[in-house]
Amino acid sequence: MSPATADQSPLEVDYLVIGAGAMGMAFVDTLLSETDATVAIIDRNNQPGGHWTRAYPFVRLHQPSAFYGVTSKDLGTGAIDTDGPNAGLHELATSDEILDYFDRVMRDTFLPSGRVSYFPMSTYEGSDSQEPGVERFRSLVTGASTEVIVRRRIVDASYQNVSVPAMTPPRYEIADGVQCVPPNALATLSSPWARFTVVGSGKTGIDVCLWLLEHNVDPDNITWIMPRDAWLLDRARIQPRLEGAPKPADSGAWMHGALHAETIDEVLAGFEAAGMVMRIAPEITPTAYRCATVTRTELASLRRIKNIVRHGKVQRIGLDSVTFDEITVAAHPGTLYIDCTADGLERRPTVPMFSESRITLQPVIPCQQVFSAAFAAHVEAAYGDDDVRNTICAPSPHPDDAQDLLGYMIEIYSRIAQWSSDAELLDWLKQSRSVISFPEEVDAPRQELMSELVGQIRAKYADILAWDAAAA
Repeated sequence: MSPATADQSPLEVDYLVIGAGAMGMAFVDTLLSETDATVAIIDRNNQPGGHWTRAYPFVRLHQPSAFYGVTSKDLGTGAIDTDGPNAGLHELATSDEILDYFDRVMRDTFLPSGRVSYFPMSTYEGSDSQEPGVERFRSLVTGASTEVIVRRRIVDASYQNVSVPAMTPPRYEIADGVQCVPPNALATLSSPWARFTVVGSGKTGIDVCLWLLEHNVDPDNITWIMPRDAWLLDRARIQPRLEGAPKPADSGAWMHGALHAETIDEVLAGFEAAGMVMRIAPEITPTAYRCATVTRTELASLRRIKNIVRHGKVQRIGLDSVTFDEITVAAHPGTLYIDCTADGLERRPTVPMFSESRITLQPVIPCQQVFSAAFAAHVEAAYGDDDVRNTICAPSPHPDDAQDLLGYMIEIYSRIAQWSSDAELLDWLKQSRSVISFPEEVDAPRQELMSELVGQIRAKYADILAWDAAAA
């Protein structure tokens, strides 16, 4: 569709969606399935997929493909990997597969519906101060401006601000002559390096370490700068219903364990003993939790790397040294540094999801953005009052610190108890393939028990669960 000019009528739609990333696509897909709404989607990128358009080429999902993407179209084949670190587990889509998937959703489902207008390479400019009720966006290619009259709501699918290293420069000083690259550059290396240093300990840092090991780099030639050790989820426990797969955590067990523990460290040790989480170094108590998952095979590989530097955040990388907040350590000249410090799960301030003419998409289950967006669209379609909608869709901040692992579990099970009391909502959840954290059927007595236990845990650990917006 050509942009409107001064001589053309403005585009009129029910919803204007800002962002064609995974959240925006999931929201629109559910909206199309459950309403007769018309939608305009604007996006800065050349194709749908959001941060996946800039991701490093060897990245894969950290969750099964079966849980990702839009509700109306499966991602992947449903196959089980037969070899490698994920043998016996559900397939994990590659970045190429994800981009192809979202492109096909747009071309084969959204546009043929006749209810979606798509404007790639465009930027949202906001409301027209001279014309109330008129929104504007501009082409990044031609500069042409388009006016849009939005009959219902603007949907901000970009609020979570997901970034990858290719989108964000390093947050530390790099001396002249030091080679520091994003992970994307590894796939185009034209000459070998004697040593590699991975900067960052999140999902990206894990992926890069595993990539180097898979390409037969000697573990002794890898240095891993790990600002914080993190608790890691066992990917085998985040699977569709596979025969022989470990069962989800029993709510009663972990809740009673948390109530009887004396400290948060005891709670987390109980999670580890139950096989719910793992850590890189058995002798180091993790201080972070960022929802990253690994298999036990991958964990064993990561433990082959012995040169782990734990001095906090990097301030400067020189030719023969690396400076941290309080210490400078020697470094090997001729090292290739790989920057993995972009915050893909930035903790954004939570705001009401539904606010008059605007919807601001945020997770309603921690770290499950795609499900949350589809869920928000269903709630928008099925409920008529914003107070009710906001009660159902209270945002969950991304976890960051180790104690947030307890908050993460509380959020999941409190939402289970809340949503299970609504028969219609429960039916929708049971039919949604994007639901990961719905580990058990919850009848009325169990709902009441779970709610009571969650309330007791929140009260006991209130001083360390300040991040828990739903408890406020």
